[in-house]
Amino acid sequence: MNQRGGAERVFAHIAQAWPDAPIYTALYDERVVGDLFPPDRVRCSYLSAIPMTNYYFRALAPFYPRAFESFDLRGYDTIVSSTTSWAKGLRVPPGAVHVCYINTVSRFAFARDEYVPAYARPFVNGLIEWDHRAAQRPTRFVANSRNVAERIRTFYDRDSDVLHCPVDLDRFTLGAGTGDYFIVASRLLPYKRIDLAIRAASLANVPLLVAGTGPVESSLRRLAQGTTTTVLGFISDARLNELVGNARAAIVPGEEDFGLVPLEAAAAGRPTIAYRRGGTLETIVEGETGVFFDDATPESLAAAMRDFDASRFDSQRLRAHAERFAPAQFIDKLRGIVERVYQSR
Repeated sequence: MNQRGGAERVFAHIAQAWPDAPIYTALYDERVVGDLFPPDRVRCSYLSAIPMTNYYFRALAPFYPRAFESFDLRGYDTIVSSTTSWAKGLRVPPGAVHVCYINTVSRFAFARDEYVPAYARPFVNGLIEWDHRAAQRPTRFVANSRNVAERIRTFYDRDSDVLHCPVDLDRFTLGAGTGDYFIVASRLLPYKRIDLAIRAASLANVPLLVAGTGPVESSLRRLAQGTTTTVLGFISDARLNELVGNARAAIVPGEEDFGLVPLEAAAAGRPTIAYRRGGTLETIVEGETGVFFDDATPESLAAAMRDFDASRFDSQRLRAHAERFAPAQFIDKLRGIVERVYQSR
């Protein structure tokens, strides 16, 4: 809990579902997420005592399995976790239930060549073996999308409930859409394919804004030099609301596990152009809340950007679509799933 992105925002709603429960995590940065997770609720692993870990947290991947396995959860009969990789490996007391809300199968397991730098791949095999063992431990998985549920079945041979992520409706207000630009709002990671969006905007000769931070920010800034793209880096929630609300459309250039950005854009009354794969197929209604491009190439996205007609989309209808993913509904459904699992055990 030392970044601020979609997974952290979703977990904030999970934490709100049981407001008196303590929160166990590997790392925590109060400066970044203290407003979402008050420090008096947080119990950190032994890794948090190592200096500078919040800056070099990606290098600690080999140590996270042990960090989560070391939590002493005696005295609890119900554990709810949120994970992409590590928290599913919790060891819980005999007789306790563990409901794991899973954002995706670990990327180092199913997309190693795309996600793991070449120098680190020889060290990943042990993590992949641990990952599969750990995936057998939760009592029940809850997937954030049908897309991820299929991955869980394929890679972990387990079934799961499906509960779509909530969108923070209160963070967004309807915008006028009067800007001439498109916008990407994302963690800056290689698999997000923001490089493709930069090249597409240049081909289409349209302005593009990129909001977010991450390990490929420097390379994206270099790629954007002299093009139609401006890389903004980190921006506040208020500024993001303003920029998304005035954009022609949001852009999702890569394959997403779920597709929260199209819902955030819809909450601001703006449509999305997305790659026709993955979780965005579950969060975009084609022709009503957005459009798709079919090939993972700059040319395919550039054509969609050139042909895009923002006047076809109604901001009120977009907002109504986002409201179907309201946090209150998510919390009620999650509580219901956990109660069902607890009673059946």
